[in-house]
Amino acid sequence: MGEVEPGPAGPLEPPEPPEAPASRRPGGIRVLKRNMKRNGSRNCLNRRSRFGSRERDWLREDVRRGCVYLYGADSTTATASASASASSDLHLVLCTVETPASEICAGEGRESLYLQLHGDLVRRLEPTERPLQIVYDYLSRLGFDDPVRIQEEATDPDLGCMLRFYGEKPCQMDHLDRILLSGIYNVRKGKTQLHKWAERLVVLCGTCLIVSSVKDCHTGKMHILPLVGGKVEEVKRRQHSLVFSSAGAQAQTYHVSFETLAECQRWQRQASKVVSQRISTVDLSCYSLEEVPEHLFYSQDITYLNLRHNFMQLERPGGLDTLYRFSQLKGLNLSHNKLGLFPVLLCEISTLTELNLSCNGIHDLPSQIGSLLNLQTLCLDGNFLTTLPEELGNLQQLSSLGISFNNFSQIPEVYEKLSMLDKVVMAGNRLEVLKLGVLSRMSHIRHVDFRMNHLKTVVTENLEGNKYITHMDLRDNQLSDLDLSSLCSLEQLHCERNQLRELTLSGFSLRTLYASSNRLTAVNVYPVPSQLTSLELSRNLLECVPDWACEAKKMEILDVSYNLLTEVPLRILSSLSLRKLMVGHNQVQSLPVLAEHIPLEALDIQHNLLTRLPDTLFSKALNLRYLNASANSLESLPSAGAGEESLSALQLLYLTNNLLTDQCVPVLVGHPHLRILHLANNQLQTFPASKLNKLEQLEELNLSGNKLKTIPTTIANCKRLHTLVAHSNNISIFPEILQLPQIQFVDLSCNDLTEILIPEALPATLQDLDLTGNTNLVLEHKTLDTFSHITTLKIDQKPLPTTDATLTSTFWSHGLAEMAGQRNKLCVSALAVDNFAEGVGAVYGMFDGDRNEELPRLLQCTMADVLLEEVQQSTNDTVFMANTFLVSHRKLGMAGQKLGSSALLCYIRPDTADPTSSFSLTVANVGTCQAVLCRSGKPVPLSKVFSLEQDPEEAQRVKDQKAIITEDNKVNGVTCCTRMLGCTYLYPWILPKPHISATPLTIQDELLILGNKALWEHLSYTEAVDAVRHVQDPLAAAKKLCTLAQSYGCQDNVGAMVVYLNIGEEGCTCEMNGLTLPGPVGFASTTVLKDPPKPTTPSSSSGIASEFGSEMSTSEVSSEVGSTASDEHNTVGLDAGLLPRPERRCSLHPTPTSALFQRQPSCATFSSNQSDNGLDSDDDQPVEGVITNGSKVEVEVDIHCCRGRDLENSPTLRENSPTPCPEEHARGSFFGIRRQNSVNSGILVPGSKDRMELQKSPSTSCLYGKKLSNGSIVPLEDSLNLIEVATEAPKKKTGYFAAPTQLEPEDQFVVPRDLEEEVKEQMKQHQESRPEPEPHEEDRTELPEEFDTAL
Repeated sequence: MGEVEPGPAGPLEPPEPPEAPASRRPGGIRVLKRNMKRNGSRNCLNRRSRFGSRERDWLREDVRRGCVYLYGADSTTATASASASASSDLHLVLCTVETPASEICAGEGRESLYLQLHGDLVRRLEPTERPLQIVYDYLSRLGFDDPVRIQEEATDPDLGCMLRFYGEKPCQMDHLDRILLSGIYNVRKGKTQLHKWAERLVVLCGTCLIVSSVKDCHTGKMHILPLVGGKVEEVKRRQHSLVFSSAGAQAQTYHVSFETLAECQRWQRQASKVVSQRISTVDLSCYSLEEVPEHLFYSQDITYLNLRHNFMQLERPGGLDTLYRFSQLKGLNLSHNKLGLFPVLLCEISTLTELNLSCNGIHDLPSQIGSLLNLQTLCLDGNFLTTLPEELGNLQQLSSLGISFNNFSQIPEVYEKLSMLDKVVMAGNRLEVLKLGVLSRMSHIRHVDFRMNHLKTVVTENLEGNKYITHMDLRDNQLSDLDLSSLCSLEQLHCERNQLRELTLSGFSLRTLYASSNRLTAVNVYPVPSQLTSLELSRNLLECVPDWACEAKKMEILDVSYNLLTEVPLRILSSLSLRKLMVGHNQVQSLPVLAEHIPLEALDIQHNLLTRLPDTLFSKALNLRYLNASANSLESLPSAGAGEESLSALQLLYLTNNLLTDQCVPVLVGHPHLRILHLANNQLQTFPASKLNKLEQLEELNLSGNKLKTIPTTIANCKRLHTLVAHSNNISIFPEILQLPQIQFVDLSCNDLTEILIPEALPATLQDLDLTGNTNLVLEHKTLDTFSHITTLKIDQKPLPTTDATLTSTFWSHGLAEMAGQRNKLCVSALAVDNFAEGVGAVYGMFDGDRNEELPRLLQCTMADVLLEEVQQSTNDTVFMANTFLVSHRKLGMAGQKLGSSALLCYIRPDTADPTSSFSLTVANVGTCQAVLCRSGKPVPLSKVFSLEQDPEEAQRVKDQKAIITEDNKVNGVTCCTRMLGCTYLYPWILPKPHISATPLTIQDELLILGNKALWEHLSYTEAVDAVRHVQDPLAAAKKLCTLAQSYGCQDNVGAMVVYLNIGEEGCTCEMNGLTLPGPVGFASTTVLKDPPKPTTPSSSSGIASEFGSEMSTSEVSSEVGSTASDEHNTVGLDAGLLPRPERRCSLHPTPTSALFQRQPSCATFSSNQSDNGLDSDDDQPVEGVITNGSKVEVEVDIHCCRGRDLENSPTLRENSPTPCPEEHARGSFFGIRRQNSVNSGILVPGSKDRMELQKSPSTSCLYGKKLSNGSIVPLEDSLNLIEVATEAPKKKTGYFAAPTQLEPEDQFVVPRDLEEEVKEQMKQHQESRPEPEPHEEDRTELPEEFDTAL
């Protein structure tokens, strides 16, 4: 897996290496030896272990060059010193793709090289194999296409978690103990003390304890003590001693004394496993063995030997050719050993009854296999067999023969001779025609398995029926018509996922029929199947239930969901045997009225056209426990019974997405045993308290998506309630649910809650409380402290001006919902970055780990950073998206070796290729997570489901690579996905290469839906789009999708993200043709802040505008800037059209002339709890265009970028602008915006006058070259050149600088006392010596883009 076939020797001679980092080696390779630290958590190298620039220069000259990291052996012995020195030096070998392993061994002084894949097995390389070519082929199979990128990835030390070379074979301590324990210890024979203690060599291997007759003797006479069924006990009178005893009347005993307690425990632990066995079984699987330990041959009582997942060789001292020495061997497992050939000498082990040689690349069987006359089970799955030898027919005791996932094109004739066989198991072969006549000649065959072949036709050669076959499996083929009426004894048929249009069967013996996911319009069974118990015909094109099904007297389960049915026959609903009826997703308008009692227990009629249910449904179906009538048009419910005491046994009732009103609530009282009640998305306005009081058995209640204002206080009587979901209502009072003893999950998001009254002590069972979307809810610190013990508390993060979260994009907004369902843990994670890559894009992702939560969380934390790096390296969306997935796959490290996750990533960015589109959407996915775009109200799928059931091409690829696909359609029984991140041990069957699609976004695109497998299994694309396209809040929309999925039957983890798109002219903030267009949220596009704030460092993920700490007031901002313009100046600045400037452009309409960056709209929020002069911010004079709300001042800002020229050379505005006051002349009151070439953007930069002054001031010289929060360095010309006297002021709790307070905030500088004289002198000299500069002529014609709205 990942290796190449041994190639010829003949390396390319690399050029002379640099002298410093490398030394010359024989054979033309170069080796770098370094002592490198290892990461204990990942067992990978740190970044510091990368080689230097000289080596990189040598690599760049030829893509066929590269490096191989050669690790030392990490073997651990019993001594402490060896344990301390387990980490050895690492060798970095520079070589080419032609360099063989023998040449590297010669240069290193090694005997062999070893290859380890995915931290698992270790294989010895052949001398002619080329290590660097193995690495390059491995990366190419993963999905890397560019040779240069492959070369770069091969030099990354993190690759060691997937592929690693060793100079010595590594062995773990526990592996060595399980294979063999040996040492020289004091030994005494017998139970009595007649014998003396003597030093002897003691070996524990296989099923025996081996004691030498002479000290240090490894050969000659050895005393053998069989341990199976014996005893191993501690000796109480002697420290660190064990007594070993064999079984039987003639039991022998040996006392062994060890030196340390740890050593004694190791021997006791391993010996205890042996003595506890009933049969002599030795398990040496997954130990990377090439031969059997020599001491194992002393265990002549071995009957079953497991050597699975090794690299057993043929011609070695303990190789496969020597296994005949086990005289009693009955069972031998040699699967997954990459033998390539059938070991002929195995045919000499005449005692064999079970032989497993699956997944070994065997192409044919020798004729000598006919000598294994005692063989009963032969497994040959996952090979390349095309025929079976005739001699196999001599094995008359053979009762099980497995040849699945080979290359057979027809049924082997030898089956006719094997009379003990009752099954033909040929799944995953290449059969195209099924000849029933061949099966008719095999009267001993009862079961036939032909799933996952290429069957297209079934041929009946004669009219004589087959009376022998009882079970047939034809799943996942290409059949269009199937006539098996000649199989008169057929009891069970599987034919799912074909292309069947018509099916004809014999009903004499038919018991179960599974024919879902076809195109059936007719199913003919004759005669009526009187023994039929289960019938599954879902996901077909049936317009009516077959008549013969109505007459089946013993049918208990009927599934006809996802068809075209318009009615349900009365004979079906009134059947006296039917227990479960599934009629969902049809076009049924009404159900027949029941006149007699029926035994029906489960009824699923969701997604139909029902307006009412039969009046006698609950009174006649007294055994009904499950009813799902969601997604209909029900306006009322039938009564539970005629009398006051109801006999209803209903426990699960799903009525989501109907037209039910408050009148249906009293009817629910007639079902006192209700445990789960879903009434989401109806028209409920009240829920009477007296009615809820009687539902005492209620455990789960879902009332979301209604118009409820309160939850009745009588909910406190539902002592068993553990889940309450009531989001998207109008609830203003927090319900009394925190006193329920078993409450676990509460979802009250998207309501009108204002406060929460909590008891003194919360229930210990409360795990999840969701209060998001309650805009008026204010939680005190005491309340938050009370909720601190809750595992998951979800509340709205108030927009703080110190974070980039306030810079929400105008073009998109998102909402996320995740629900664990009936699972104990949530294995779904999501990624949402509304302002990505300098705020000009967005990234959304969904990750589903199925049964693990570790990988989704890792991907959630790392994948956006990987994407950001890849975007900077390539502009091709296919390239950077694919590399993002592949690099993320590598970065999972050891966690990704055994665990896997589906992943979906959506990246929105400005579209530079299509001039008619403003943004493009690139979607990449692996696994089962999907994204759907709503365009003009219609769904547009953007993803591909990589599963065996839904992707025939991927299924064929996995079959060609000889994976074993189990009957539940899982690769090696692990996962149904064929592509996912992680699960590296399933390489090459499971790959991380994603499906990628790019779509230009237009004004018709309304929203984007991301969901995991569970969501799309229960919601169609159309229903999901129709359900949320008219919901105003994206959070409520996402919640609605998850609620619908759960009400439709989802019991697993479900996650949904809804991204609302506003891509169109209404989102434009340009000024075109002299007209001022409205701002992004309707604010005036030319607002002026009274005191321009000091810029701060934006984060690496967004940031178009600078933001401020939550404790910083507006006057503090003014004092930091050093300018407090008067109201008169504000009035002048607010006059539109007085300041001529270039036409403002947005990302929808970029400036036609060349510019470095495009403008992005954003908004900044300035918090002002109280001004420094002691007055509340509300007392200040309101400024036009500035909206105040309590303690917040929200200013809509349109940010522009300069054209990349230095601000010293940028023109001034004095000729075309009103004359500012002297203070403004002295301080230079205009600001521009400048983008860094890194992820930082939107930096406010003062005018050139301030720049000159600041460079002279020692108090501000430290600002130049200041390091930003993301690690980038602001160059001298791009630093934050403001008069920042706050650098000497103490920091506040928010971590930001704040200026000293002022007694009277007038127009003045505020500087520290120790710098006051110096600043005054510098300003005086500057004003006297510097004349007013005249603008250049060329600068008058083209003005730079400036910050022209709020600042």
